[in-house]
Amino acid sequence: QVQLVESGGGLVQPGGSLRLSCAASGRTFSSYAMGWYRQAPGKQRELVAVITSGGSINYADSVKGRFTISRDNAKNTVYLQMNSLKPEDTAVYYCNAKRFMSTIVLNDYWGQGTQVTVSS
Repeated sequence: QVQLVESGGGLVQPGGSLRLSCAASGRTFSSYAMGWYRQAPGKQRELVAVITSGGSINYADSVKGRFTISRDNAKNTVYLQMNSLKPEDTAVYYCNAKRFMSTIVLNDYWGQGTQVTVSS
């Protein structure tokens, strides 16, 4: 079992920055693909960024060039640096951990979410 705890959300003005953190329990963090998702009111949850156990990274087109995902396996933590924030980035941001065997998802864990509000 992996527990995920997000932090770093809050209220920021357009153009500002925030850094989200997700701390994971357990001793197998490095074997998980870690992702950040977000869900705005009335919308479906969407993938923002993912970093695999091997370090490959993918971003949603809407955040490319503004957001950066990284991981520190020694600290069991994944980060999302968010720059040039826009009002449309307002959402609850969720941390996700997935472990795969080939293309089969063996484990899938979610954090409780952290609110990010971009408003003047």
